[in-house]
Amino acid sequence: MARQIATKSVVDAVTDDVRARILSGSLTSAAAVTELEIATAYEVARPTAKAAIEKLVGENLLVRGSHKSARVAELGPDAVRDIYQARAYLESGILRRLAASHTVPEAAVAANAEILAVTGAGDLALVEPDLRFHTALVAAVGNERIARMYGSLAGEVRLCMTRVQSLHLLDSAAIHAEHRQILDHLAAGDAEAAASALDSHLATARERLAEALAA
Repeated sequence: MARQIATKSVVDAVTDDVRARILSGSLTSAAAVTELEIATAYEVARPTAKAAIEKLVGENLLVRGSHKSARVAELGPDAVRDIYQARAYLESGILRRLAASHTVPEAAVAANAEILAVTGAGDLALVEPDLRFHTALVAAVGNERIARMYGSLAGEVRLCMTRVQSLHLLDSAAIHAEHRQILDHLAAGDAEAAASALDSHLATARERLAEALAA
């Protein structure tokens, strides 16, 4: 039976559904992701399947060697630390910029409030508002190229957040409180405190996830 997809461009619809399967863990690195498998599962043409796979390779959710089928990227301790380190470099600099002008993005405040609002809806419900909080900080700088750089990490960031929540490593109250601390430092114009709070926030998730995956 063909999988059901929402009404949108066919490539985007297939990409979104395969991405969801990767993030949920139902699609793993154990099986190759081939154009034929995707075309058959979704009843689409091979070029459509190829385009969807290429988009996910571009998001680093799928990896493909020369003349090899794509597979879901392995998320091990080393990869987790690399992803979080890249985030820390980008986001720390962004917070320093925002603190210099006492900028507290409204979108980040709203996303943080939603983290508490979805408490009880399941741990995975925290992923979207958590990601929106961080992307709102990036967007507030107003630099298109920085936004694109951060966007290139988005798939892997979302994958890490999904793993953190599926393993029950952080609860909504802790995430909300750490985000609130970052926003308070921005409002006070304390760049170093904001960057330090971010580093601590990311380090907690990074090490808990890395240790869980190692185990």
